[in-house]
Amino acid sequence: MAAMMRLSLNLLLLPLCALLCQCGSSAGSRWEYKYAPGKTAVIIGGRAVPPANAPEEVLRAVTAGNRICTKPYRRGGGHAKFEDSAYDCSGTVSYVLHAAGKLDAPTVSSAFRSYGRSGKGKWITVYARKGHVFMEVAGLRLDTGYSDADSDGPRWSSRSRPSKGYSMRHPSGL
Repeated sequence: MAAMMRLSLNLLLLPLCALLCQCGSSAGSRWEYKYAPGKTAVIIGGRAVPPANAPEEVLRAVTAGNRICTKPYRRGGGHAKFEDSAYDCSGTVSYVLHAAGKLDAPTVSSAFRSYGRSGKGKWITVYARKGHVFMEVAGLRLDTGYSDADSDGPRWSSRSRPSKGYSMRHPSGL
């Protein structure tokens, strides 16, 4: 009798488990901004304003992103040196991670697929695939593409974007 009840319960739970698994597998297909007081930054006048309790490395990352968020896009921008007049996607991410003390030399987008530690970070996450990289810093996206008309250089955004096919990586401790 007990075995029959367990079987019935398992059969009832099976559709629920299948539904939850489907939701979980599609959750990683989009980057979404989710405001959380004290944890996420906000955009004011095109610049990121971090939460007051963010670690020093995150404050430096946000400051660096703000320094370049009006620069134009240039393929290879930021590759030869951190300070440049224009930035591409990997130059942008390299610049910000360097300012945070988490990267020694500029690198290309595909190399970020093995950067740092695997998975989503608490404060900084790098989304990398062959051909493009963007990052999340204190909950905001810093990207050179997939935004409105402002897709011509590094920009902060709270707009969602597809992230299917990207590897999520983060600097150790962040």
